[in-house]
Amino acid sequence: MTKVKKSDTVEIVRGKDKGKKGKVLKFYPKNNRVLVQGVNITKRHMKQRSQDTPGGIIELEAALHVSNVMLICNKCGRGVKAGYKMLEDGTKMRICRKCGENI
Repeated sequence: MTKVKKSDTVEIVRGKDKGKKGKVLKFYPKNNRVLVQGVNITKRHMKQRSQDTPGGIIELEAALHVSNVMLICNKCGRGVKAGYKMLEDGTKMRICRKCGENI
């Protein structure tokens, strides 16, 4: 179980894009990977499929392992560890471990 979800803002902590920030576009729970917008750009040689989609070398975002990203707290403004807090109605809420703010 990971604490990163779709549409979260994350910071890259390892790899060639270390320090960059982006929004999680997709989460792959089976492989524990996330697709982050504008990060880990790779080049793919694509064959032309139809008249509308041209072939050539296309730059795409590749998935990163979830251990290489950190959640960004809205209040702190940097990568933090996330924790959970149980509310009175029995629901779980993700919180920042540094400031205690809801993520």
